[in-house]
Amino acid sequence: MSWAAGLPLLVLASSLLPGLVIFFLPEERVATRTALNLAGAILKLVLVGVMVWGVFHGHHYETRLPLLPGLDLLLRADPLSILFVVLSSILWLVTTVYAIGYLEGSPNRSRFFGFFSLCVTATVGVALAGNLITFLLFYELLTLVTYPLIVHRGTEVARRAGRIYLTYSVAGGALLLLGTVWLHTLTGTLDFTARGFLSGLDETHHTALIVIFILLIGGLGVKAALVPLHGWLPQAMVASAPVSALLHAVAVVKAGAFGIARVVYDVYGIQFAATLGVTLPLAIVAAVTIIYGSMRALFQDDLKRRLAFSTVSQISYIVLGIAVVGPIATIGGLVHLVHQGVMKITLFFCAGNLAETLGIHKVSEMNGVGRRMPWTMAAFTIGAFGMIGLPPLAGFISKWYLGLGALDGGQAWVVFILAGSSLLNAGYFLPILYAAWFKAPPDNWPAERSFGRRETAWALLAPPLVTAFLTLALGLLASAPFSPLQWAHLITRLEYTP
Repeated sequence: MSWAAGLPLLVLASSLLPGLVIFFLPEERVATRTALNLAGAILKLVLVGVMVWGVFHGHHYETRLPLLPGLDLLLRADPLSILFVVLSSILWLVTTVYAIGYLEGSPNRSRFFGFFSLCVTATVGVALAGNLITFLLFYELLTLVTYPLIVHRGTEVARRAGRIYLTYSVAGGALLLLGTVWLHTLTGTLDFTARGFLSGLDETHHTALIVIFILLIGGLGVKAALVPLHGWLPQAMVASAPVSALLHAVAVVKAGAFGIARVVYDVYGIQFAATLGVTLPLAIVAAVTIIYGSMRALFQDDLKRRLAFSTVSQISYIVLGIAVVGPIATIGGLVHLVHQGVMKITLFFCAGNLAETLGIHKVSEMNGVGRRMPWTMAAFTIGAFGMIGLPPLAGFISKWYLGLGALDGGQAWVVFILAGSSLLNAGYFLPILYAAWFKAPPDNWPAERSFGRRETAWALLAPPLVTAFLTLALGLLASAPFSPLQWAHLITRLEYTP
Protein backbone atom coordinates (compact mmCIF):
# COMPACT_ATOMS: atom_id res chain seq x y z
CA MET A 1 0.00 0.00 0.00
CA SER A 2 1.36 3.40 -0.98
CA TRP A 3 1.87 6.30 1.44
CA ALA A 4 -1.01 8.19 -0.21
CA ALA A 5 -3.35 5.24 0.33
CA GLY A 6 -2.10 4.46 3.82
CA LEU A 7 -2.16 7.91 5.41
CA PRO A 8 -5.95 8.00 6.06
CA LEU A 9 -5.68 4.60 7.76
CA LEU A 10 -2.76 5.83 9.89
CA VAL A 11 -4.78 8.85 10.99
CA LEU A 12 -7.55 6.51 12.16
CA ALA A 13 -5.13 4.07 13.77
CA SER A 14 -3.43 6.80 15.81
CA SER A 15 -6.48 6.91 18.11
CA LEU A 16 -7.92 3.44 17.50
CA LEU A 17 -4.88 1.44 18.64
CA PRO A 18 -4.17 3.42 21.83
CA GLY A 19 -7.85 3.18 22.69
CA LEU A 20 -7.89 -0.61 22.33
CA VAL A 21 -4.77 -0.95 24.48
CA ILE A 22 -6.15 1.38 27.16
CA PHE A 23 -9.24 -0.82 27.58
CA PHE A 24 -7.05 -3.58 29.03
CA LEU A 25 -4.90 -1.42 31.30
CA PRO A 26 -5.38 -1.88 35.05
CA GLU A 27 -6.71 1.24 36.76
CA GLU A 28 -3.47 1.79 38.67
CA ARG A 29 -1.41 2.13 35.45
CA VAL A 30 -1.97 5.88 35.43
CA ALA A 31 1.32 6.88 33.81
CA THR A 32 0.98 4.33 30.99
CA ARG A 33 -2.60 5.37 30.27
CA THR A 34 -1.65 9.05 30.25
CA ALA A 35 1.30 8.39 27.94
CA LEU A 36 -0.85 6.43 25.49
CA ASN A 37 -3.55 9.11 25.48
CA LEU A 38 -1.14 11.96 24.84
CA ALA A 39 1.04 10.03 22.37
CA GLY A 40 -1.98 9.07 20.28
CA ALA A 41 -3.35 12.61 20.26
CA ILE A 42 0.01 14.14 19.33
CA LEU A 43 0.69 11.53 16.64
CA LYS A 44 -2.73 12.14 15.10
CA LEU A 45 -2.09 15.87 15.02
CA VAL A 46 1.27 15.35 13.28
CA LEU A 47 -0.24 12.99 10.68
CA VAL A 48 -3.10 15.39 10.04
CA GLY A 49 -0.57 18.21 9.61
CA VAL A 50 1.16 16.17 6.90
CA MET A 51 -2.21 15.55 5.27
CA VAL A 52 -3.11 19.25 5.32
CA TRP A 53 0.17 20.20 3.67
CA GLY A 54 -0.29 17.53 1.02
CA VAL A 55 -3.89 18.40 0.16
CA PHE A 56 -3.01 22.10 -0.03
CA HIS A 57 -0.28 21.25 -2.56
CA GLY A 58 -2.51 19.02 -4.69
CA HIS A 59 -1.68 15.55 -3.33
CA HIS A 60 -4.43 12.94 -3.12
CA TYR A 61 -4.86 10.65 -0.12
CA GLU A 62 -7.39 7.88 -0.70
CA THR A 63 -7.97 4.40 0.67
CA ARG A 64 -10.53 2.17 -1.06
CA LEU A 65 -11.37 -1.27 0.36
CA PRO A 66 -14.16 -3.46 -1.11
CA LEU A 67 -17.08 -4.19 1.23
CA LEU A 68 -19.73 -5.68 -1.05
CA PRO A 69 -20.14 -5.82 -4.83
CA GLY A 70 -20.57 -2.20 -5.86
CA LEU A 71 -19.88 -0.86 -2.35
CA ASP A 72 -16.47 0.22 -1.08
CA LEU A 73 -15.12 1.49 2.20
CA LEU A 74 -13.65 4.76 0.96
CA LEU A 75 -11.47 7.11 2.98
CA ARG A 76 -10.45 10.31 1.24
CA ALA A 77 -8.86 13.59 2.27
CA ASP A 78 -10.37 16.59 0.52
CA PRO A 79 -10.56 20.23 1.67
CA LEU A 80 -13.94 19.75 3.39
CA SER A 81 -12.77 16.69 5.30
CA ILE A 82 -9.54 18.47 6.25
CA LEU A 83 -11.51 21.28 7.90
CA PHE A 84 -13.26 18.80 10.22
CA VAL A 85 -10.25 16.54 10.78
CA VAL A 86 -8.03 19.43 11.87
CA LEU A 87 -10.68 20.67 14.29
CA SER A 88 -11.16 17.18 15.74
CA SER A 89 -7.44 16.51 16.09
CA ILE A 90 -6.58 19.79 17.82
CA LEU A 91 -9.53 19.69 20.18
CA TRP A 92 -8.96 16.01 20.96
CA LEU A 93 -5.46 16.80 22.22
CA VAL A 94 -6.73 19.69 24.34
CA THR A 95 -9.67 17.67 25.67
CA THR A 96 -7.38 14.74 26.50
CA VAL A 97 -5.28 16.97 28.74
CA TYR A 98 -8.45 18.30 30.36
CA ALA A 99 -9.96 14.84 30.85
CA ILE A 100 -6.77 13.52 32.48
CA GLY A 101 -6.98 16.28 35.07
CA TYR A 102 -10.75 16.14 35.47
CA LEU A 103 -10.90 12.38 36.07
CA GLU A 104 -7.91 12.16 38.40
CA GLY A 105 -8.79 9.66 41.11
CA SER A 106 -12.07 8.66 39.45
CA PRO A 107 -13.03 4.99 38.92
CA ASN A 108 -13.15 3.20 35.56
CA ARG A 109 -10.73 5.55 33.81
CA SER A 110 -9.42 2.87 31.45
CA ARG A 111 -12.95 2.21 30.22
CA PHE A 112 -13.59 5.94 29.86
CA PHE A 113 -10.43 6.72 27.91
CA GLY A 114 -10.85 3.62 25.75
CA PHE A 115 -14.26 4.78 24.56
CA PHE A 116 -12.99 8.35 24.45
CA SER A 117 -10.36 7.33 21.89
CA LEU A 118 -12.87 5.27 19.90
CA CYS A 119 -15.18 8.29 19.82
CA VAL A 120 -12.50 10.40 18.18
CA THR A 121 -11.69 7.54 15.78
CA ALA A 122 -15.32 7.43 14.68
CA THR A 123 -15.42 11.22 14.32
CA VAL A 124 -12.33 11.26 12.12
CA GLY A 125 -13.82 8.39 10.12
CA VAL A 126 -16.93 10.50 9.54
CA ALA A 127 -14.71 13.35 8.37
CA LEU A 128 -12.60 11.22 6.02
CA ALA A 129 -15.49 9.19 4.58
CA GLY A 130 -15.36 9.40 0.81
CA ASN A 131 -18.83 8.02 0.17
CA LEU A 132 -22.18 7.82 1.90
CA ILE A 133 -21.89 4.18 2.98
CA THR A 134 -18.54 4.79 4.71
CA PHE A 135 -20.02 7.88 6.32
CA LEU A 136 -22.99 5.83 7.55
CA LEU A 137 -20.75 3.15 9.10
CA PHE A 138 -18.66 5.61 11.09
CA TYR A 139 -21.73 7.69 11.94
CA GLU A 140 -23.36 4.66 13.56
CA LEU A 141 -20.10 3.68 15.25
CA LEU A 142 -20.06 7.17 16.76
CA THR A 143 -23.49 6.50 18.27
CA LEU A 144 -22.32 3.25 19.85
CA VAL A 145 -19.06 4.52 21.35
CA THR A 146 -20.48 7.76 22.77
CA TYR A 147 -23.25 5.98 24.68
CA PRO A 148 -20.86 4.51 27.31
CA LEU A 149 -19.39 7.98 27.84
CA ILE A 150 -22.82 9.49 28.52
CA VAL A 151 -23.72 6.76 31.04
CA HIS A 152 -20.20 6.52 32.50
CA ARG A 153 -21.20 7.79 35.95
CA GLY A 154 -23.69 4.93 36.29
CA THR A 155 -26.46 6.94 37.95
CA GLU A 156 -30.11 6.44 37.06
CA VAL A 157 -30.18 9.94 35.58
CA ALA A 158 -27.17 9.10 33.40
CA ARG A 159 -28.72 5.82 32.26
CA ARG A 160 -31.96 7.60 31.39
CA ALA A 161 -30.04 10.20 29.37
CA GLY A 162 -28.24 7.38 27.60
CA ARG A 163 -31.52 5.67 26.69
CA ILE A 164 -32.91 8.92 25.29
CA TYR A 165 -29.70 9.46 23.30
CA LEU A 166 -29.82 5.94 21.87
CA THR A 167 -33.50 6.21 20.97
CA TYR A 168 -32.99 9.42 19.03
CA SER A 169 -29.73 8.27 17.44
CA VAL A 170 -30.95 4.83 16.35
CA ALA A 171 -34.07 6.38 14.82
CA GLY A 172 -31.92 8.93 13.00
CA GLY A 173 -29.58 6.20 11.82
CA ALA A 174 -32.52 4.24 10.43
CA LEU A 175 -33.64 7.25 8.38
CA LEU A 176 -30.10 7.75 7.12
CA LEU A 177 -29.79 4.08 6.17
CA LEU A 178 -33.11 4.10 4.32
CA GLY A 179 -32.16 7.21 2.37
CA THR A 180 -28.72 5.79 1.55
CA VAL A 181 -30.09 2.47 0.26
CA TRP A 182 -32.76 4.21 -1.82
CA LEU A 183 -30.21 6.58 -3.30
CA HIS A 184 -27.92 3.70 -4.24
CA THR A 185 -30.75 1.91 -6.05
CA LEU A 186 -31.36 5.06 -8.13
CA THR A 187 -27.77 5.97 -8.96
CA GLY A 188 -25.54 2.95 -8.43
CA THR A 189 -22.94 5.17 -6.73
CA LEU A 190 -22.55 6.87 -3.37
CA ASP A 191 -19.14 8.52 -3.81
CA PHE A 192 -18.99 12.15 -2.68
CA THR A 193 -18.30 14.44 -5.63
CA ALA A 194 -17.73 18.19 -5.64
CA ARG A 195 -20.97 19.86 -6.87
CA GLY A 196 -22.82 16.55 -6.43
CA PHE A 197 -23.67 13.66 -8.73
CA LEU A 198 -27.47 13.80 -9.02
CA SER A 199 -28.15 16.66 -11.41
CA GLY A 200 -27.97 14.37 -14.45
CA LEU A 201 -30.84 12.14 -13.30
CA ASP A 202 -34.06 12.15 -15.27
CA GLU A 203 -36.73 14.58 -14.00
CA THR A 204 -39.03 11.65 -13.25
CA HIS A 205 -36.78 10.91 -10.25
CA HIS A 206 -37.02 14.41 -8.76
CA THR A 207 -39.86 13.57 -6.37
CA ALA A 208 -37.93 10.55 -5.11
CA LEU A 209 -34.83 12.70 -4.65
CA ILE A 210 -36.80 15.18 -2.54
CA VAL A 211 -38.06 12.37 -0.29
CA ILE A 212 -34.53 10.94 -0.05
CA PHE A 213 -33.23 14.39 0.91
CA ILE A 214 -35.79 14.56 3.72
CA LEU A 215 -34.73 11.11 4.95
CA LEU A 216 -31.03 11.97 4.88
CA ILE A 217 -31.44 15.36 6.54
CA GLY A 218 -33.81 13.84 9.09
CA GLY A 219 -31.20 11.25 10.01
CA LEU A 220 -28.42 13.80 10.20
CA GLY A 221 -30.63 16.38 11.90
CA VAL A 222 -30.83 14.23 15.04
CA LYS A 223 -27.14 14.61 15.80
CA ALA A 224 -27.16 18.20 14.51
CA ALA A 225 -29.94 18.88 17.06
CA LEU A 226 -32.33 20.47 14.57
CA VAL A 227 -35.72 21.26 16.10
CA PRO A 228 -37.73 19.09 16.75
CA LEU A 229 -35.01 16.41 16.80
CA HIS A 230 -32.93 18.07 19.52
CA GLY A 231 -34.47 16.55 22.65
CA TRP A 232 -31.56 14.23 23.47
CA LEU A 233 -28.95 16.99 23.74
CA PRO A 234 -30.01 18.81 26.94
CA GLN A 235 -30.57 15.42 28.60
CA ALA A 236 -26.99 14.36 27.81
CA MET A 237 -25.67 17.16 30.03
CA VAL A 238 -25.57 14.75 32.96
CA ALA A 239 -22.29 13.50 31.48
CA SER A 240 -18.97 14.81 32.78
CA ALA A 241 -17.51 18.05 31.44
CA PRO A 242 -14.98 16.34 29.10
CA VAL A 243 -17.81 14.32 27.53
CA SER A 244 -20.00 17.41 27.21
CA ALA A 245 -17.13 19.22 25.52
CA LEU A 246 -16.65 16.27 23.17
CA LEU A 247 -20.37 16.06 22.30
CA HIS A 248 -20.82 19.78 21.68
CA ALA A 249 -17.58 20.84 20.05
CA VAL A 250 -15.83 17.87 18.47
CA ALA A 251 -17.93 14.81 17.84
CA VAL A 252 -21.66 14.23 17.81
CA VAL A 253 -23.39 17.50 16.92
CA LYS A 254 -20.56 18.45 14.60
CA ALA A 255 -20.83 15.10 12.78
CA GLY A 256 -24.48 15.85 12.07
CA ALA A 257 -23.77 19.34 10.72
CA PHE A 258 -20.83 18.05 8.69
CA GLY A 259 -23.02 15.32 7.22
CA ILE A 260 -25.60 17.89 6.14
CA ALA A 261 -22.81 19.77 4.36
CA ARG A 262 -21.75 16.57 2.59
CA VAL A 263 -25.29 15.76 1.44
CA VAL A 264 -26.04 19.28 0.19
CA TYR A 265 -22.70 19.96 -1.49
CA ASP A 266 -21.27 16.57 -2.50
CA VAL A 267 -24.35 14.39 -3.04
CA TYR A 268 -26.99 16.77 -4.40
CA GLY A 269 -24.85 19.77 -5.26
CA ILE A 270 -25.94 23.15 -3.94
CA GLN A 271 -27.37 24.38 -7.25
CA PHE A 272 -29.33 21.19 -7.91
CA ALA A 273 -30.61 21.16 -4.32
CA ALA A 274 -31.88 24.71 -4.85
CA THR A 275 -33.53 23.63 -8.11
CA LEU A 276 -35.35 20.84 -6.25
CA GLY A 277 -36.60 23.44 -3.76
CA VAL A 278 -35.16 21.77 -0.65
CA THR A 279 -32.73 24.46 0.48
CA LEU A 280 -35.28 27.08 1.58
CA PRO A 281 -37.19 24.68 3.88
CA LEU A 282 -33.84 23.60 5.36
CA ALA A 283 -32.92 27.25 5.95
CA ILE A 284 -36.27 27.85 7.68
CA VAL A 285 -35.77 24.83 9.96
CA ALA A 286 -32.29 26.12 10.82
CA ALA A 287 -33.64 29.61 11.54
CA VAL A 288 -36.38 28.23 13.81
CA THR A 289 -33.78 26.14 15.63
CA ILE A 290 -31.51 29.17 16.11
CA ILE A 291 -34.25 31.23 17.74
CA TYR A 292 -35.77 28.33 19.69
CA GLY A 293 -32.43 27.25 21.18
CA SER A 294 -31.59 30.80 22.19
CA MET A 295 -35.01 31.33 23.77
CA ARG A 296 -34.74 28.12 25.79
CA ALA A 297 -31.22 29.02 26.92
CA LEU A 298 -32.50 32.28 28.42
CA PHE A 299 -34.53 30.44 31.06
CA GLN A 300 -32.05 27.77 32.18
CA ASP A 301 -30.48 28.17 35.61
CA ASP A 302 -28.38 25.03 35.23
CA LEU A 303 -25.20 26.27 33.54
CA LYS A 304 -24.60 23.21 31.37
CA ARG A 305 -28.23 23.12 30.22
CA ARG A 306 -27.95 26.79 29.26
CA LEU A 307 -24.85 25.93 27.24
CA ALA A 308 -26.64 22.90 25.75
CA PHE A 309 -29.53 24.97 24.40
CA SER A 310 -26.94 27.46 23.16
CA THR A 311 -25.42 24.59 21.17
CA VAL A 312 -28.84 23.74 19.69
CA SER A 313 -28.90 27.32 18.41
CA GLN A 314 -25.28 27.70 17.37
CA ILE A 315 -24.98 24.48 15.36
CA SER A 316 -27.81 25.67 13.15
CA TYR A 317 -25.72 28.66 12.08
CA ILE A 318 -23.70 26.07 10.16
CA VAL A 319 -26.85 24.56 8.64
CA LEU A 320 -28.20 28.02 7.80
CA GLY A 321 -25.00 28.92 5.96
CA ILE A 322 -25.24 25.67 4.00
CA ALA A 323 -28.90 26.21 3.09
CA VAL A 324 -28.62 29.86 2.02
CA VAL A 325 -27.54 29.38 -1.57
CA GLY A 326 -24.45 31.43 -2.32
CA PRO A 327 -20.68 31.28 -1.86
CA ILE A 328 -20.44 33.94 0.85
CA ALA A 329 -23.02 32.24 3.08
CA THR A 330 -21.27 28.92 2.50
CA ILE A 331 -18.02 30.44 3.76
CA GLY A 332 -19.82 31.67 6.88
CA GLY A 333 -21.39 28.31 7.59
CA LEU A 334 -18.22 26.31 7.03
CA VAL A 335 -15.99 28.59 9.08
CA HIS A 336 -18.51 28.39 11.93
CA LEU A 337 -17.98 24.61 11.92
CA VAL A 338 -14.56 25.40 13.39
CA HIS A 339 -15.29 28.60 15.28
CA GLN A 340 -18.28 27.20 17.16
CA GLY A 341 -16.23 24.20 18.26
CA VAL A 342 -13.41 26.31 19.68
CA MET A 343 -15.74 28.75 21.46
CA LYS A 344 -18.12 26.15 22.86
CA ILE A 345 -15.40 23.86 24.15
CA THR A 346 -13.97 26.85 26.03
CA LEU A 347 -17.31 27.40 27.75
CA PHE A 348 -17.73 23.75 28.73
CA PHE A 349 -14.18 23.54 30.07
CA CYS A 350 -14.92 26.57 32.24
CA ALA A 351 -18.22 25.10 33.41
CA GLY A 352 -16.37 21.94 34.39
CA ASN A 353 -13.79 23.98 36.32
CA LEU A 354 -16.50 25.76 38.28
CA ALA A 355 -18.17 22.45 39.13
CA GLU A 356 -14.99 20.62 40.12
CA THR A 357 -13.36 23.48 42.04
CA LEU A 358 -16.28 25.22 43.76
CA GLY A 359 -19.24 22.90 43.25
CA ILE A 360 -20.99 25.50 41.08
CA HIS A 361 -23.58 24.06 38.71
CA LYS A 362 -26.12 26.87 38.46
CA VAL A 363 -26.02 30.36 37.04
CA SER A 364 -27.54 31.63 40.28
CA GLU A 365 -24.46 30.37 42.16
CA MET A 366 -21.95 32.36 40.09
CA ASN A 367 -22.03 35.68 41.96
CA GLY A 368 -18.48 36.96 42.38
CA VAL A 369 -16.85 33.84 40.99
CA GLY A 370 -14.63 35.98 38.77
CA ARG A 371 -12.74 37.11 41.88
CA ARG A 372 -12.16 33.54 43.04
CA MET A 373 -11.35 32.07 39.60
CA PRO A 374 -10.28 35.01 37.40
CA TRP A 375 -8.48 33.00 34.72
CA THR A 376 -11.34 30.58 34.26
CA MET A 377 -13.85 33.41 34.02
CA ALA A 378 -11.60 35.38 31.66
CA ALA A 379 -11.65 32.39 29.30
CA PHE A 380 -15.42 32.07 29.76
CA THR A 381 -15.85 35.76 28.96
CA ILE A 382 -13.91 35.44 25.70
CA GLY A 383 -15.95 32.38 24.70
CA ALA A 384 -19.22 34.11 25.56
CA PHE A 385 -18.32 37.30 23.68
CA GLY A 386 -17.36 35.14 20.71
CA MET A 387 -20.74 33.40 20.79
CA ILE A 388 -22.50 36.77 20.87
CA GLY A 389 -20.48 37.74 17.79
CA LEU A 390 -18.42 40.64 19.08
CA PRO A 391 -15.35 41.66 17.07
CA PRO A 392 -12.54 40.78 16.83
CA LEU A 393 -13.42 37.27 18.03
CA ALA A 394 -14.04 34.18 15.91
CA GLY A 395 -17.82 34.31 16.19
CA PHE A 396 -17.91 37.74 14.59
CA ILE A 397 -16.23 36.37 11.44
CA SER A 398 -18.85 33.64 11.09
CA LYS A 399 -21.83 35.94 11.56
CA TRP A 400 -20.36 38.62 9.29
CA TYR A 401 -20.07 36.21 6.38
CA LEU A 402 -23.48 34.70 7.08
CA GLY A 403 -25.06 38.15 7.02
CA LEU A 404 -23.23 39.22 3.87
CA GLY A 405 -24.14 35.92 2.22
CA ALA A 406 -27.81 36.36 3.05
CA LEU A 407 -27.86 39.85 1.54
CA ASP A 408 -25.91 38.65 -1.50
CA GLY A 409 -28.44 35.85 -1.99
CA GLY A 410 -31.43 38.16 -1.66
CA GLN A 411 -32.55 36.62 1.65
CA ALA A 412 -32.58 39.62 3.95
CA TRP A 413 -34.80 37.79 6.44
CA VAL A 414 -31.74 35.80 7.49
CA VAL A 415 -30.07 39.02 8.70
CA PHE A 416 -32.98 39.59 11.09
CA ILE A 417 -32.58 36.02 12.38
CA LEU A 418 -28.87 36.62 12.98
CA ALA A 419 -29.48 39.95 14.70
CA GLY A 420 -32.25 38.56 16.88
CA SER A 421 -30.14 35.55 17.81
CA SER A 422 -27.18 37.74 18.76
CA LEU A 423 -29.44 39.77 21.06
CA LEU A 424 -30.68 36.56 22.65
CA ASN A 425 -27.07 35.34 22.97
CA ALA A 426 -26.30 38.54 24.85
CA GLY A 427 -29.42 37.98 26.95
CA TYR A 428 -28.26 34.62 28.29
CA PHE A 429 -24.50 35.31 28.51
CA LEU A 430 -24.22 38.89 29.79
CA PRO A 431 -26.12 38.26 33.07
CA ILE A 432 -23.64 35.46 33.81
CA LEU A 433 -20.68 37.76 33.19
CA TYR A 434 -22.19 40.60 35.21
CA ALA A 435 -22.85 38.32 38.18
CA ALA A 436 -19.40 36.73 37.99
CA TRP A 437 -17.43 39.97 37.77
CA PHE A 438 -19.50 42.61 39.54
CA LYS A 439 -21.62 40.95 42.22
CA ALA A 440 -20.32 40.15 45.69
CA PRO A 441 -19.22 36.54 46.24
CA PRO A 442 -20.93 34.39 48.89
CA ASP A 443 -19.33 33.62 52.23
CA ASN A 444 -19.00 29.98 51.21
CA TRP A 445 -19.03 28.20 47.87
CA PRO A 446 -21.22 25.08 47.42
CA ALA A 447 -18.28 22.61 47.55
CA GLU A 448 -14.88 24.29 47.43
CA ARG A 449 -11.66 22.36 46.87
CA SER A 450 -8.29 23.90 47.66
CA PHE A 451 -5.46 23.94 45.13
CA GLY A 452 -3.08 26.06 47.17
CA ARG A 453 -2.24 29.36 45.51
CA ARG A 454 -3.70 28.23 42.19
CA GLU A 455 -7.36 28.71 41.38
CA THR A 456 -7.64 25.13 40.12
CA ALA A 457 -5.53 22.25 38.80
CA TRP A 458 -3.24 23.16 35.89
CA ALA A 459 -4.71 20.41 33.68
CA LEU A 460 -8.14 22.01 34.12
CA LEU A 461 -6.98 25.60 33.64
CA ALA A 462 -4.61 25.30 30.68
CA PRO A 463 -7.13 23.89 28.13
CA PRO A 464 -9.71 26.72 28.38
CA LEU A 465 -6.94 29.31 28.26
CA VAL A 466 -5.59 27.70 25.08
CA THR A 467 -9.00 27.56 23.40
CA ALA A 468 -9.85 31.11 24.54
CA PHE A 469 -6.62 32.25 22.91
CA LEU A 470 -7.63 30.40 19.74
CA THR A 471 -11.03 32.15 19.82
CA LEU A 472 -9.19 35.47 19.73
CA ALA A 473 -6.56 34.36 17.22
CA LEU A 474 -9.09 32.94 14.76
CA GLY A 475 -10.72 36.35 14.65
CA LEU A 476 -7.60 38.50 14.51
CA LEU A 477 -5.75 36.22 12.07
CA ALA A 478 -8.72 35.17 9.95
CA SER A 479 -6.92 36.09 6.72
CA ALA A 480 -3.75 34.17 7.54
CA PRO A 481 -2.72 31.24 5.29
CA PHE A 482 -4.24 27.89 6.35
CA SER A 483 -6.77 29.65 8.61
CA PRO A 484 -10.28 28.13 8.76
CA LEU A 485 -11.59 31.14 6.84
CA GLN A 486 -9.10 30.66 4.02
CA TRP A 487 -9.83 26.93 3.95
CA ALA A 488 -13.57 27.70 3.74
CA HIS A 489 -12.82 29.95 0.75
CA LEU A 490 -11.02 27.02 -0.92
CA ILE A 491 -13.92 24.62 -0.30
CA THR A 492 -16.42 27.15 -1.63
CA ARG A 493 -14.50 27.58 -4.87
CA LEU A 494 -14.60 23.82 -5.40
CA GLU A 495 -18.33 23.58 -4.68
CA TYR A 496 -19.42 26.53 -6.83
CA THR A 497 -16.93 26.60 -9.71
CA PRO A 498 -17.63 24.15 -12.58
